[in-house]
Amino acid sequence: MTHILVTGASGGIGAAICRALARRGVTLLLHYRSNRTAAEATRQALEGGGHSLIQADLANPESIERLWREAAARQPIDTVINNAGIYSHHPPLATAYADWTAAWQRMLATNLSGPAHLSYCAARTMAERGHGRIVGISSRGAFRGEPDAPAYAASKAGLNALSQSLAKALAPKGVYVFVVAPGWVSTERVAPFVRDPAVLADQPLGRVATPEEVAQVVSYLALDAPASMTGAILDVNGASYLRS
Repeated sequence: MTHILVTGASGGIGAAICRALARRGVTLLLHYRSNRTAAEATRQALEGGGHSLIQADLANPESIERLWREAAARQPIDTVINNAGIYSHHPPLATAYADWTAAWQRMLATNLSGPAHLSYCAARTMAERGHGRIVGISSRGAFRGEPDAPAYAASKAGLNALSQSLAKALAPKGVYVFVVAPGWVSTERVAPFVRDPAVLADQPLGRVATPEEVAQVVSYLALDAPASMTGAILDVNGASYLRS
């Protein structure tokens, strides 16, 4: 039986990832920060049994260490999906300095330091066992920039670099690291934005990605991707941003 920890599992992309993995027979540990009700609703809707919840504030290193200790005590974790993340607007020419610094501290703590600390804990355990996988959820903003949310773009670029650094460090121990970089995704949180004609004009498909499409790629990396793909960053943005 494969056991996978998914952070930010209470809704949106995280819930879709959980549904996709549960259909593959995986036992899931669903992380949430504050919305236990939504996380429990996600858990109850999953196929299979044995799924459980775990709470932690990923901006707090002590909370992360406690999360991993409790998770590992319940069951051996084969894969960690670093999905949790936050976003807020803070355009540099229209944001007060106090709000600017708060946005940077909050987003880097949650989107970059949090996955770094959790990956550290997971990597040491996985390396001892000789196998494991870590999958990060990045963003096309890491490559193209986000003028209204530079801290978000920087945090995701950092997540890419972190993941590729870990891929090199952990490959000899049988631990593989991958990244998925979506563009706009039609979650409930961003629904008002993805209907904007300006957003749709940037989408060659005529629509943005669905959470299920992102989850399909994450499921592949978590369960099926060959070892030689370690370090890969896979784009899921409908050709709205291409890199080579």
